[in-house]
Amino acid sequence: MKICRINMRNKSVTFEDVKADYLALGGRGLTSRIISDEVDPTCHPLGRNNKLVIAPGLLSGTMAPSSGRLSVGTKSPLTGTIKESNAGGTAAQSLAKLGYKAIIIEDKPAEHELNLLKITPEGITIEDADYLTMKGNYEVGDILREKFGAKTTVMSLGQAGEMRLTSASIAVTDTEGHPTRHCGRGGTGAVLGSKGIKAIVIDPGKINEVNYHDRNAFIKASRSFAKMVLDHPVSGQGLPTYGTAVLVNILNEAGGLPTDNFRDGRFEFAESISGETMYETINKRNGNPTHACHPGCIMKCSQIYNDKNGEYLTGGFEYETIWAFGAHCHIKDLDAIAMMDRLCDDIGIDTIEAGVTIGIAMEGKYIELGDKDGAIQLLKEVGKGSPIGRIIGNGAAFTGQAFGTERVPVVKKQAIPAYDPRSVKGIGVTYATTPMGADHTAGYSVTANVLGVGGSIDPLKKEGQVELSRNLQVATAALDSTGLCLFVAFPILDNDGALPEIAHMINAKYNTEIGVPEIVSLGQEILKLEKEFNKNAGFTKSHDRLPEFFKEKLAPHNVTFDITGEELDTTLEF
Repeated sequence: MKICRINMRNKSVTFEDVKADYLALGGRGLTSRIISDEVDPTCHPLGRNNKLVIAPGLLSGTMAPSSGRLSVGTKSPLTGTIKESNAGGTAAQSLAKLGYKAIIIEDKPAEHELNLLKITPEGITIEDADYLTMKGNYEVGDILREKFGAKTTVMSLGQAGEMRLTSASIAVTDTEGHPTRHCGRGGTGAVLGSKGIKAIVIDPGKINEVNYHDRNAFIKASRSFAKMVLDHPVSGQGLPTYGTAVLVNILNEAGGLPTDNFRDGRFEFAESISGETMYETINKRNGNPTHACHPGCIMKCSQIYNDKNGEYLTGGFEYETIWAFGAHCHIKDLDAIAMMDRLCDDIGIDTIEAGVTIGIAMEGKYIELGDKDGAIQLLKEVGKGSPIGRIIGNGAAFTGQAFGTERVPVVKKQAIPAYDPRSVKGIGVTYATTPMGADHTAGYSVTANVLGVGGSIDPLKKEGQVELSRNLQVATAALDSTGLCLFVAFPILDNDGALPEIAHMINAKYNTEIGVPEIVSLGQEILKLEKEFNKNAGFTKSHDRLPEFFKEKLAPHNVTFDITGEELDTTLEF
């Protein structure tokens, strides 16, 4: 394994041996460690002193099931905090097979320019990419596959990343070659754009597999773990059938589906945008409701969604996206929401941030609540780079300031996702205290609060929520380091044998001797690093709070977020 360092000012590409204390790190663990070691927390996120680190997980490229997640780490231009954002697609597996532990992109060109990184078994080269100027991710992918080969992996920026808008994402092609998998949250695309990079092309050639210390032991642990994933009712049945959109009806019934900019916990048209309705629509139009987002994915919760004419419209149609443009904006037309998903993938902006932001534009009366055509037009304006488009493309907090609105659902300037923290209190603790800004994936308490996975804790009462969030944040930080999909957490929480099998796979791959205690310690150490970075960047406990309007009672349960600041402050104390 090797680390590649790319300096975008002098266009140098150098290779380094992996430091001893980096050997047991991958994914988020490695990106957060390198950013903590090498980036001044007070630097400007779009300046020459910030860095962007790309790292596959410890198990990426292996036979481990659903292990194709890629981490991108940086200082976020959206939140100002340390950031890790990850995605599926084909990049993590390809980079791991080529032997890359991490790629560190540093400095920036003296003048704005567009470049392309080409990564092959022969090495890494930097090429001019002016011919891709202000092209969307779909067109960029088509051009680059025509030029470099049909099976090439493409990581790219849409127009938003080129303009360095703070909600800009980095697109990663899926197994069909579509740019539907995104390192979406926190503006990682703006940082890559500031480095003068439009796209990264990865071609592992004929390299098909990584090396194993003990291949037979790895196969045994991998098969055992895969069975646990497929036997679980959520990861093995619910997700493969209805995708993550299965949560629409579940959260609506629980009174935790944020509606009309977090004014209600239920959406009267939830059934119209539900996973069940999406499943029926996809089948009727000859799409694919069960699709793998990356090679080796066994849960297959992604899908291909066709339009009314049976032509491809979008893929990877997630619950959070459907909620953000749907219930949050009071839009009930699934095709309109799918078009907005397509536009976000093409322009290269985070769908959660974009949906919440459009809700803020509705709050500010720029367009009316429920105006699907107006919402679509606003996204198109982002791609054009018009004044209103640049406002929307810089996220919910920025747009709230532009329209002078008080009700802006963000933490550390990042939009709050699809679970109301008043009726799913554990996720509210996570939103407030994760070092990443509001992020449901950082500690997904919906498991015990709503789904009954890993136990059951009343989502409407504050008892047990801090401990629940703490334990999940630790587990997630470690899981993000492996390259495994977040959804393998379901069997981990319900089966005591799952986490030891992950340890067995790591040991069989790397000739290590880690166990469950070491995995837990890894998660804690990652969170400590991230908290320390944020502290040195100027963040205090006062930033670990939800907006004050969450003191309002939420229908239908008439609950508030009543976990105190003092209680929140204990969440990540180890």
